[in-house]
Amino acid sequence: MGVVYKAHDPLIDRFVAIKTIDLQKLGEKEKDEYKARFYQEAKAAGRLNHPNIITIHDLGRKGDVAYIAMELMQGPELQDIVAEDQRLSLVENLDVAFQVAEGLAYAHEHGVVHRDIKPSNIMVLRGKHVKIADFGIAKMESSLWSTHTNKVIGTPLYLSPEQILSQPITPRSDIFSFGIVLYQMITGKLPFFGENINAVWYQIINEEPKKPSSLNPEIPEMLDRIVAKCLAKKPDERYQNANELASDLHSCRKMLSLSDSKDDHRSHYFDDNKTSGSRKITRLQLTGIIVLTALISLALYALIDSLFIDSIMNKIAF
Repeated sequence: MGVVYKAHDPLIDRFVAIKTIDLQKLGEKEKDEYKARFYQEAKAAGRLNHPNIITIHDLGRKGDVAYIAMELMQGPELQDIVAEDQRLSLVENLDVAFQVAEGLAYAHEHGVVHRDIKPSNIMVLRGKHVKIADFGIAKMESSLWSTHTNKVIGTPLYLSPEQILSQPITPRSDIFSFGIVLYQMITGKLPFFGENINAVWYQIINEEPKKPSSLNPEIPEMLDRIVAKCLAKKPDERYQNANELASDLHSCRKMLSLSDSKDDHRSHYFDDNKTSGSRKITRLQLTGIIVLTALISLALYALIDSLFIDSIMNKIAF
């Protein structure tokens, strides 16, 4: 579609990203569609002012080149992180997921449905700060680009059932797509996959995925339930808004943090890693102490019992 440049804004002395599209290379029909999508992105993101949504600075056109100036984001896409062998920890994934849910809640409250939530549209900046980007196919109350067609719009692996079936799109459609992303983040696998897109779409519409905890035993039951509610086939059975989803993610993250702190406390006493000068008690040492204590106790009991019997026999003899 175009090129993204890193540029310097001399008026306020800042670096920005400039996303461009060369309309000259497109046919008349394509030109109208892509231009509308391009301006749609600027209009959708431009009306949203939230720390977890990309900031739009300017919009314009020079000849056949249309452009959007936006904040310059430095960091990987979530797609790159998910693809790595060393993924984020469960707590870190929940931190990222919570921020995405917060951003979606704000967008939905302002009449914007993203319609293309996927890992490559989520940026993870320094300090694990998250930004949702690419509102190019967002559905808005007053849309510049008509989305009332029978054409399936979005990324095939992350579509909701209603998007595939060309049914009305609501904020709960974003929640379903988010559920697929969350599943992939915490398990390293997609919940719906097949040899071709038709096979994947059949699963999205008809089949229930495996529980995330069956793929990653560290996942608690509460997180299983959150994912299942996001991925409910019927929109009415999903979270009714992203605020509810964010609240549950926050509670789950809190629960995991408490569990981790208890494990850290226990590890102060039970440490299997032997280090020089360490005074921590290992499990083996503790087992030995318990066994030794038990043997001493039995020996003392036998001795006391023997003395007691001897005392009684002496009294009888006397």
